[in-house]
Amino acid sequence: MLIASPSAAWYRLSRQTQDTVFAVAVVACVLAPQAAYLPLWCSLLAAGLLAARLHLALRAGPLPGRWWLAALIATALVTTYSTYGTWLGREAGSALIALLLALKTLELRSQRDAFVLFFLGFFSLLTAFFSSQSLPTAGAVALGVVGLLTALVRAHMPVGKPPWRPAAVVAGKLVLLGSPIMLVLFLLFPRVAPLWAVDTDALQARSGLSATMKMGSIADLALDDSIALRLRFNGAPPARQDLYFRGPVLSQFDGQEWAPAAAAQTHKASGHTGLVTLGDPVSYEVTLEPHHQRWLLMLDASADAPVVADHVPSQSADLQWQSLEPIDKVVRYQARSYLQFQYGAQESTHQLQAFTALPPNSNPRTVQWADDLLREPGLRNASASALSDRVLAHLHTGPYRYTLSPGVYGTNAADAFWFDSQAGFCEHIAAAYVVVMRAMRVPARIVTGYQGATLNPLDGYWTVRQSDAHAWAEIWQAGVGWQRVDPTAAISPWRVDQTTRLSAPRSALAGALANVSPQTVASLRAAWEAINNGWTQWVLNYSQSQQWDLLRQLGRSSPNWQDLVSLLGLLAGAAASVGWCWSQWRRLHQDPWAHLDARLRQRLAQQGLPTAPHDSPRHMVALLEARFGLQAAPACQWLLRLEHARYGQAPGSDVPGELLRQWKRLKWPPSENALGSAARPALTPPPTTPQGVGPLAIASQADNSSTSAPPLASKRGDASRIINTTAPQDRP
Repeated sequence: MLIASPSAAWYRLSRQTQDTVFAVAVVACVLAPQAAYLPLWCSLLAAGLLAARLHLALRAGPLPGRWWLAALIATALVTTYSTYGTWLGREAGSALIALLLALKTLELRSQRDAFVLFFLGFFSLLTAFFSSQSLPTAGAVALGVVGLLTALVRAHMPVGKPPWRPAAVVAGKLVLLGSPIMLVLFLLFPRVAPLWAVDTDALQARSGLSATMKMGSIADLALDDSIALRLRFNGAPPARQDLYFRGPVLSQFDGQEWAPAAAAQTHKASGHTGLVTLGDPVSYEVTLEPHHQRWLLMLDASADAPVVADHVPSQSADLQWQSLEPIDKVVRYQARSYLQFQYGAQESTHQLQAFTALPPNSNPRTVQWADDLLREPGLRNASASALSDRVLAHLHTGPYRYTLSPGVYGTNAADAFWFDSQAGFCEHIAAAYVVVMRAMRVPARIVTGYQGATLNPLDGYWTVRQSDAHAWAEIWQAGVGWQRVDPTAAISPWRVDQTTRLSAPRSALAGALANVSPQTVASLRAAWEAINNGWTQWVLNYSQSQQWDLLRQLGRSSPNWQDLVSLLGLLAGAAASVGWCWSQWRRLHQDPWAHLDARLRQRLAQQGLPTAPHDSPRHMVALLEARFGLQAAPACQWLLRLEHARYGQAPGSDVPGELLRQWKRLKWPPSENALGSAARPALTPPPTTPQGVGPLAIASQADNSSTSAPPLASKRGDASRIINTTAPQDRP
């Protein structure tokens, strides 16, 4: 039994079915980048509508009536409103547009409906950038643009079954021609504030920074390998164990949750007066990914404000740098930090009381153990650093372990860590350490941020991931101030001074790739991240300040909006002038007859009638009549006019233009693909041209006749019944 190939089955479909199937596929491609950000019901409903339209197209079934469409639209409106409480806004609007785009395929009956569908698809592509502006999203949107343009070009093609390749080629040319315009607008169009804002958060959690830290409620921590920030050092990089990026400082504890101080004194960008720096600073550039919070992550510690465009940085009393506005887009800034510093040596006793407070009746076993430690010989009246060393030694020599699956602790998380499970990740360890230090009346607090980074050798950037999120502690000692203590290093030193990390269980595919060639996987990952970093640096991070820098490089000392508008107008005028000059050159240097002849032969090739360069128009008439019969009458009449105008008289200057205008209104017979094998007549060789009937003979006849084209000779058989003497002005 012979099985037809998929391509043969595809070409047996009607033109309408092919176009509908392709339109549904393009709509699915348009909606695919948004599926991860739409509600599950919305994605399933859109997929169901597209599947139903595909089924109707392949089975040639009737489209749903108005009542069905009204019911589906009402369902989309009601479910959208019940989910978001509105039909307006970024998320609700994106979901509603996606559903309307899928619904529009159910009334795809005419060319007008197709145009509405395509232009709605172009608009829907823009909504994909509301949720993500990553490189994969941009690639998916570019693919959707090409698909929509291909469908739009094909919708303008004549009846029959024109091949798909020319439509795709025209779409690709349109994209290439539009790319310079897109680049100019990207570089010079004025950057304005966005018209929308991105809103913001179980026993399962993912690594990363948070404004608070709740203890005992996380049973499993899944490592998130997404990138938090990238940095590039201006000089030799510090040692990896010194890479502590300071984030929120947590000092208030209610027994379950750690939170920042209620009212932290803020110092503006002039720096913090209590910070004493030692040694030489480390200069670097940070590219911070959006996290929808206000903190600006920097190495510990920085006395100088970071240089960041479009944001006003300020420093809190606990050395954390913040922005006045949430970081909702990629931000790049220059910074300087000191790895050796002292801070807070002059804190008053009243200020320090908040850092020794513990909730009443919280973690009683830990408090009792702290009292026992204070009674040990050598620890009575000991300094804060001596008490810290005793606790760290207990951590180092005890049965404690660093794990991503510590289990649920319950109410007294510190007691559970010290005496029960004796396992946890950095948040558990740091919190348990701070509780015992406060129980010994040593001021202590938790600092969260990131620790460590990985160098990408391809672009020279250091990458800090969400999996590098870390929590450590600070204790206060008289005469010294606040000191960093990382109790996690006492249990697992490799967590701080090596590149090793605990890893979450891999998927089957990731594990197989790593086992086969871990070096290859690492190289591919580094290459991909380098490409993503270039996208971030040169595209996502292109802001108003970069526009001003570009204008300064072009010679403007004080750039402004008027300079941008003037430059855009100048470039637009230059492009229009180049286009006009090109059209004039083409008009003067290209033979209009040769242009018309080239289009004619291309059209005949699409009809399945390839011709040689020496074939005359009358030979083409015979080919068309032999293949298509009466359906070719308008085209044959036009060919005779072409022959008569070209060879029968001295052509006027507007003759090619008049024939071209007739060409555009000409109705051609269906192309070869539109004819079934049974209905297609056998292609017989065209009759030879009678002697004396050629371009010269026709020209001589035309000199003695009127403007009408000569009829074909009677020996041409069927052609004499199709083609009559027709004046050139009688347009088909």
